[in-house]
Amino acid sequence: MMSRLDLRGRTLHVRDLRHALPRAEFDVEAALEQVRPIVADVRHRGADALRDLGERFDGVRPTHLRVPAQVLQAALDALDPDLRAALEESIRRARLVHADQRRTDTTTQVVDGGTVTERWVPVDRVGLYVPGGRAVYPSSVVMNVVPAQLAEVPSLVVASPPQKENLAGFEGYPNATILATCALLGVDEVYAVGGAQAVAMFAYGYTETAEDGTEIGCEPAVLVTGPGNIFVTAAKRLLMGLIGIDSEAGPTEIAVLADDSADPEHVAADLVSQAEHDPLAASVLVTDSEALADAVEQALARRVPATKHSERVTEALTGTQSRIVLVDDVDAGLQVVNAYAAEHLEIQTRDASAVAGRVRNGGAVFVGPHAPVSLGDYCAGSNHVLPTAGCACHSSGLSVQSFLRGIHVVAYDEAALRDVAHHVVTLAQAEDLPAHGEAVTARFGDRVPDPA
Repeated sequence: MMSRLDLRGRTLHVRDLRHALPRAEFDVEAALEQVRPIVADVRHRGADALRDLGERFDGVRPTHLRVPAQVLQAALDALDPDLRAALEESIRRARLVHADQRRTDTTTQVVDGGTVTERWVPVDRVGLYVPGGRAVYPSSVVMNVVPAQLAEVPSLVVASPPQKENLAGFEGYPNATILATCALLGVDEVYAVGGAQAVAMFAYGYTETAEDGTEIGCEPAVLVTGPGNIFVTAAKRLLMGLIGIDSEAGPTEIAVLADDSADPEHVAADLVSQAEHDPLAASVLVTDSEALADAVEQALARRVPATKHSERVTEALTGTQSRIVLVDDVDAGLQVVNAYAAEHLEIQTRDASAVAGRVRNGGAVFVGPHAPVSLGDYCAGSNHVLPTAGCACHSSGLSVQSFLRGIHVVAYDEAALRDVAHHVVTLAQAEDLPAHGEAVTARFGDRVPDPA
């Protein structure tokens, strides 16, 4: 089912590995041309464009773009008790982990009378996108909202596509479970808008006149986070600069580094779990055991036909983005997974904790036989909005820090400035920017003062 890449007996260089290792074909640049007119339409026509685009892409025309408060409450009231308990536990664990990420202001005494303080200030308003196409992701509501709330973002808004088929009474609104999760988290500003048009709404906002004559709408956000399809990603790229973004999310990925101590049934189940997301999902096994590779293949042959989304899983596992990679030993396997920089990386080897400690590149690392990726998707307490497409070598997953900005506050008194003035003037002259130096000497009678 899965093709193999044999790297045994080869010297492994990062450049060669990046070329050899599989990636899903995900052409954001091509999608830009399809997204550009959608974004322009929302910018110029606002609410009318959002309704037209909902009808065009989601098959339903939202009567209310903003979900009424009573609808959010009704969704929470209708939520299955077991699902509510699971969501509450997911929220509780996520809050525990993310609460420890909050940064504190730090003041450094550079000299007597001269300090630099780094203040951590949340963004003013954030737009959180929650997908609603092939699957429903209430967990993505949790993963976006919890860190934003713990960062103390003063204003946050959620958007998710309107659903043609929904629970009775919720047609034309986002999925009822999405709405219930928003209500559970205390989010009261939710919009029935999906895709690239949701990102455009976050960036530009809109206003319209309600039936009672009042002006309503969505204020622009300054940061947009959350996963989405290629058109959501393209809209993020197009509007980046007007808005900040968390990342350009591509198809999901799992890499498993395993030796002959791993249980092939566990490995196969984990590869399948990510493959069911999307036909472009990448499942990669890196191992020094050909016997394990064979056993995993046999397990896949049993598991894939039996799983609910077997057609989608088969397409993902047989795609060019998925592979079994054979290496000489665990050290070589570490070179491979560090070069691959997977969104999700499982370590299923002997002494897994020590091996995991040597991982440098990975969105999230899952250690040992009892930490599958799906635990992190829902209830580990970690965040599942993670960098894809190799971006884990330079980027992090969503966290409280994603919603904070560090602001340096510089406070120097006259004596402290006097003491360093000659250095400022010297550096300004070296850069041929004399006015920079003059901005200092102007405070001392247009001359370079003697240090105190």
